[in-house]
Amino acid sequence: MEAEIRTLIDISGTPAARHGMADMMLERARWAATAFARYDRDATMAIVDAVAARAHDHSAHFAEAVVQETGFGVAAHKKIKNELTARPLVDFYRDQDFVNARVDETRKIVEIPRPAGVIFALTPSTNPIATLHFKVLLALMTRNAIVISPHPAAREASTEAARALSEAAVAAGAPEAVIQIIENPSIPVVEAFMTSPRTNVILATGGTAMVRAAYSSSNPAIGVGPGNAPVLVDASADIADAARHIVASKSFDNSVLCTNESVLITTPEAETQLRRALKSAGAYLCEEEEVDRLRRFLFHARGFNIEAIGRDATWIAQECGIRVPSSTKILVAPITQIGVDEPLSREKLCPVLAFHVARGREQALGQARAVLRLSGAGHSAAIHARDEAMVMRYAAMVEAYRVVVNAPCSQGAAGFATNLAPTFTIGTGFFGRSSIGENVGPQHLVHWTRIAHNSDADEPFGNYRGLGPDFRGPLPPAPADGVPGQTRPQPPASAAPLAGGIDGPTRDELRRLIAEELRDLMRK
Repeated sequence: MEAEIRTLIDISGTPAARHGMADMMLERARWAATAFARYDRDATMAIVDAVAARAHDHSAHFAEAVVQETGFGVAAHKKIKNELTARPLVDFYRDQDFVNARVDETRKIVEIPRPAGVIFALTPSTNPIATLHFKVLLALMTRNAIVISPHPAAREASTEAARALSEAAVAAGAPEAVIQIIENPSIPVVEAFMTSPRTNVILATGGTAMVRAAYSSSNPAIGVGPGNAPVLVDASADIADAARHIVASKSFDNSVLCTNESVLITTPEAETQLRRALKSAGAYLCEEEEVDRLRRFLFHARGFNIEAIGRDATWIAQECGIRVPSSTKILVAPITQIGVDEPLSREKLCPVLAFHVARGREQALGQARAVLRLSGAGHSAAIHARDEAMVMRYAAMVEAYRVVVNAPCSQGAAGFATNLAPTFTIGTGFFGRSSIGENVGPQHLVHWTRIAHNSDADEPFGNYRGLGPDFRGPLPPAPADGVPGQTRPQPPASAAPLAGGIDGPTRDELRRLIAEELRDLMRK
């Protein structure tokens, strides 16, 4: 599969041409980052607010464009995600200062912010515009330049969106080339950017293979792993509320968020009431023979059926020959075990929810832990319960760094239905073999130089208040190659189109590219 996909999308010419293009873009980004580091906070936030406003205003347009281009998801839900990663994201961090020095007179320490410089950012096919908004705004809040590599399946919409944000940034006073995007992404091109010494940090959101490539690139990387969130409905929960939250979460954008609930676990005490509540909330509970049909449709000899990604529940049911009401929001598939022998206990980026009844609380806790050990370690988990001791036991048992309580997990783990930091890059920490266990934010794109004075009380400290960047502009224009007086290799005059003809790849080829992004999920 991997060799086949590499052949499909290796369209970037010779290695020298690929590295020449990477060098040119990264040098221009380096120039922009160097200039941007001189900006004061008012000038920085003026740029951030202008870009957030542009992102918000175009949210509906790009939601429609992405659904049309990729073929999956719900435009109305993507619009919500695009908006949440614009102004609300900026407002969440507005009171945090990533520009001015921090002065601690008591400890006699001054901390000076040092932006990363040039960020190379990968965006996925499942949430391309929201992730693009998120990463661009994080970069701008911390005075970094960013080069974006969009997923090929969402290339056209992502390129248009990045250009719009770049225009807004420059109009507000940002250095030219502070936001750039690779218009014809391919694996060799991505590798050239990842391994370049001109890249300061890689911000990777995508499949496990790409994230591991980022970590092995020799450059600093912030990567995230796959999800497979268990949700436990305890007998102490408000069962009706739990069912409503779970169905709303699992059906949101046809379940393409990696934070969505994957396996629902409960106990015999709650089973009957929960089944009724799920039906009332819009779920269809499959019979045993229908579960078999679902299993065969979603998982086959080559792995997960990528045609199901982001499709709605009624479409999946029709493909399986299952008759469901037209109002059905999700399909619930009862299973008798959790583990490698039950593929439905793995992540499913579609509105199909596995449903398992444990013998009691202890087994339910163990089964929830097993879900994450099967896939999704370090990512997310959810629980519906009013028993605080049970919530604490669950959180201590599951190997996840965010546990959502009595809320939809899709939105809650990402910080949009809880007070967690809003994010579209979920850190999976030590459990998931990632460098960060919290929701990724701007604080991860800036480090601090610490000026430490003699701790002796008799030694004076001095007055550092008000000292820092005071740039108001204007900037000189960016040189064409990023380095004044130095010539850099130029890209080919006309890049070859993506495989599939002059009009770009076919839908089948795009779905094969998505398979690479989600390769671990495709295995048996």
